[in-house]
Amino acid sequence: MLKIESVNVSYGAIRAVKGVSLEVSAGEIVTIIGANGAGKSTLLKSIVGLEPVVAGRILIDGQDCTTVPAHKRVELGVAMSPEGRGVFADQTVRENLMLGAYSRKKNTVGTEAALKREFARFPRLKERQGQLSGTLSGGEQQMLAISRALMSEPRLLLLDEPSLGLAPLIVKSIFDAIRQLRESGLTILLVEQMAKQALGVADRAYVLETGHITLEGSGLDLLNNPKVKAAYLGTH
Repeated sequence: MLKIESVNVSYGAIRAVKGVSLEVSAGEIVTIIGANGAGKSTLLKSIVGLEPVVAGRILIDGQDCTTVPAHKRVELGVAMSPEGRGVFADQTVRENLMLGAYSRKKNTVGTEAALKREFARFPRLKERQGQLSGTLSGGEQQMLAISRALMSEPRLLLLDEPSLGLAPLIVKSIFDAIRQLRESGLTILLVEQMAKQALGVADRAYVLETGHITLEGSGLDLLNNPKVKAAYLGTH
């Protein structure tokens, strides 16, 4: 579903992503772990078209999308829940969700069905649907960010640090939702600071360090890798 070939992304003179290649097959959860500043969020932004690629290619379902604008990539079935949630604080929960469905605005019946589905997935959002999003708790905002991305009916969902700053109970509910999404057939590329939880849910995983992929393998293999344990899991 997604193939990245030798992608490079720069911020001015700084090369943040350096020759990264990876693949995500349909129905997989693939996780990228790495330290802060490794280039993980930059890589996700390049996939959805928010950061230009200096070199390399991004293919979605075999189609070269390297220069396709971000809004067209949504129409191709790619959506992202960004780091920091990025909810529209002065819009209600319902309005945020409807904005997520903008690419499907002509399909009002489908949009209402998607809204009901997301309210069933996260009942708290239904309870808060008329509330301004900026007044939600961090966990509620994260639920909203994920549901807003899902409103476009993506086939490939990118999740950037969905557990960041959340209480353990909320983190569990977010990872439960991720598992349920995979069971529904959705393909997921996950960037996550909580390496143990991320590798535990992943079919395959990559380690990104200073813009380079340094390790790859199954989630279980990396979970048991001594270098990964020492660097990211706090064990030896």
